[in-house]
Amino acid sequence: MSTYLDCWVSVARSLFSQALAGQPEFLDNNRAEPESNAGLGFAASLTGDVKGTFTVVLDPLIIEAPLLGDGVDQTAAWEELLRETMEAAAGEWLAIAGKKCSVDSFRAVRPEGLATRAFRLVMAANSWAITVRDQLESNDRSERDVKGPTKALQVDVAASALSPGIELLLDVELEAALRFGCCEMPLGEMLELGPGDVVELDRHVADSVDLVVGSKIVAKGDVVLINGNFGLRVTEVAEPQKRLESIRCLF
Repeated sequence: MSTYLDCWVSVARSLFSQALAGQPEFLDNNRAEPESNAGLGFAASLTGDVKGTFTVVLDPLIIEAPLLGDGVDQTAAWEELLRETMEAAAGEWLAIAGKKCSVDSFRAVRPEGLATRAFRLVMAANSWAITVRDQLESNDRSERDVKGPTKALQVDVAASALSPGIELLLDVELEAALRFGCCEMPLGEMLELGPGDVVELDRHVADSVDLVVGSKIVAKGDVVLINGNFGLRVTEVAEPQKRLESIRCLF
């Protein structure tokens, strides 16, 4: 079964190759090396189907390499990149294994304890150690144990509330789109748009995005990265009857 650690490794390989200069390889470190508490550590506190701390420790020499751009604060840039990998791994774990977790807090920490898994970031003649310390435990009150029967009951109730014969439409494929925001622009400004121009939307970067079918919002959620593609982690859904209204105009 896929674990959160497995998903983090998958996400890190994808994001590191995209974000780091020179596209270094993120490889499992199969060489036996002594444990070390030296380095720069970043820890995320996770809750949900697992609880605990997930820590990534960087080789101290990695901060001296301009992998995230010249003139950039490498420590701050690595902090943001690692936060992104941990949040994206939560989305991928939900998509692959149906397990839910979220990053409650993220902070720089002093490395301590034994590594769960070791990696090397390799580029040309250079390489840097990156270790992971997985201190996550399965939550006893998991969704599978506590919410499974309730969820099945909710599905039965929702189905019974639908119009007779509606099950004939359940296999119909519909086009869904994510809406990040919108804005109003004069036609003159729109005609003057060119490559490199920035259009500001009416939504903050931390706000939820809309899942739209037809012209109706059927769900809201957070944008995540899954195997290099954008995805949606659903946080709020409309009632089944309202969701059906979104497809009325399509038939």
